[in-house]
Amino acid sequence: MADDNIPIRRRNFLLGAGTAVAASLTPPAAEAQTAPTAPGDAEPLLTLTPTEHAFFVAAADTLIPADNLSPSGSQCGVAAFIDRQLAGAYGSGARLYRDGPFLKGKPELGYQLPLNPREFFRAGIAAANEWSRKTYGKDFDRLADADREAALQAMESGKAEFSGFSSRMFFNALLDISMEGFFADPIYGGNRDMAAWKMVGYPGLPATYREDIKKYFGKKYDKPPRSIADFS
Repeated sequence: MADDNIPIRRRNFLLGAGTAVAASLTPPAAEAQTAPTAPGDAEPLLTLTPTEHAFFVAAADTLIPADNLSPSGSQCGVAAFIDRQLAGAYGSGARLYRDGPFLKGKPELGYQLPLNPREFFRAGIAAANEWSRKTYGKDFDRLADADREAALQAMESGKAEFSGFSSRMFFNALLDISMEGFFADPIYGGNRDMAAWKMVGYPGLPATYREDIKKYFGKKYDKPPRSIADFS
């Protein structure tokens, strides 16, 4: 999406996505306090506010529009996945070293902010909506499809002005967690009906397919994918 005149396309989202994203995921946060039910979702929100949830739904559907390949990102549960992740250990920064001093580091040094992921996305969504209101007169989730694409392109390029950190940093984090939600095992809330796995032909838990590798070597694998829940 380097060219501002080229709309976001599914192939750009899928490029380099891979299927190993579930390796670092946190389990569903069953112990978290529940918030009001998320519009369009079958389960209540665990940590996101309705405004934050609306942003993630709009972003997911812009990055992953519904077409003949799969349902849209929100229909595949990407927003529900993000809510679960931010409500759990990942969201609280359980594996982050968070003692100061917090100095401005070089890009190659990675994440250097004092915010945990939950705080980072909260601040990023607030900044994105503030910029969207200044630029388009509306919050991001209320924009037309073309304006959403243009807004994400501005964030990706760093042209959208955010307070506290760059919009490029926020966009990259948003893209990463959206890809995780789209391709992760459905037990984590995303990839509903294993739509993403079916699209790319991923069989599911690879550790259980040793014998099938021998049987189907050089042949088309025609079995449906299986998730963690299928073996529970």
